[in-house]
Amino acid sequence: MLYLALKALLSGLIIAVVSEVSRRAPALGALIVSLPLVSLLAIMWLWHDTRDAARIADHAQATFWYVLPSMPMFLVLPWLLRSGCGFWPSLAGVCVMTVMLYAIMVWTLSRFGISL
Repeated sequence: MLYLALKALLSGLIIAVVSEVSRRAPALGALIVSLPLVSLLAIMWLWHDTRDAARIADHAQATFWYVLPSMPMFLVLPWLLRSGCGFWPSLAGVCVMTVMLYAIMVWTLSRFGISL
């Protein structure tokens, strides 16, 4: 239980730091968020928990494929906000779009024999 609390505390601390940095310097906050810190933490926790290199390799490969359909969100969300669409409708719209793109990605990869 202490281990789980430590993982949650460290992960939450990263989010809090990024949030505070972003309030002062949005570009620096974006740079920090763009680093694969969460992925690296997850890989380290997975290694600590399992010592299973094949599982980590599968995780890293799946992460690559799942990042691709999430990328358009970072272009569509600012476009919607700058076009006068409200924050919550814009956020909901890009979330729906991203889920649809995830489904398309999984379907497309399955056609090429790649299972996520």
